[in-house]
Amino acid sequence: MSFKTITYQTIALAGISQATYLVHQIATTGTADKNALRASLGSLLVIDADNPVDIYGGLSGIQLGLKQLLQQFSNNSIHNPEQARYAAALIFLEQKFSEDQAMQKTVQNKIKMAQSQAEHFDILHENVIANLADIYHATISNIPPRIMVNGDQSYLSATENINKIRALLLAGIRSAMLWKQCGGSRWRFLFFRRKMLAEIEFLLAELNKT
Repeated sequence: MSFKTITYQTIALAGISQATYLVHQIATTGTADKNALRASLGSLLVIDADNPVDIYGGLSGIQLGLKQLLQQFSNNSIHNPEQARYAAALIFLEQKFSEDQAMQKTVQNKIKMAQSQAEHFDILHENVIANLADIYHATISNIPPRIMVNGDQSYLSATENINKIRALLLAGIRSAMLWKQCGGSRWRFLFFRRKMLAEIEFLLAELNKT
């Protein structure tokens, strides 16, 4: 079964959008949507899935990301410049990460350890989030240029928030990899916006039925 469909590309893009929105939310308010946070971080622990939707624990897992995409696609101007900058940086870093097989192997091994840890703790437990944050900090954050997160320094200086942001950036890389695996590209993003907008509206309508 091919994952290279407009539906799965939209879902992967929503995954990126959700992760970057949550990063921005934590950096500026110190809080984050708990259900969306659980789904985004949970996506890191799903190695094999029958389809991309399962990576986020179902369509409801990326509802926030779909809503963010709807705002972005419905406006000619950039809805949230910081969020757009994070998304572009994640897609760039994913390309560099995919070229480094040694780093990929390191991340895979560390994710397996995080899976075992998550079996004993909830995915939102501070120890699990700290572990996921360390994976990002020890590997992908060393690929230049580093993502500089802007926000309120009182929130950005808290260890708990730093860990959540790093873990979410790792989740963003996961979604960026999925985006590419599903046939996503800059070219498709630019020229298939209307089709993606229609798909976003359809998926949100389906969620509203439940």
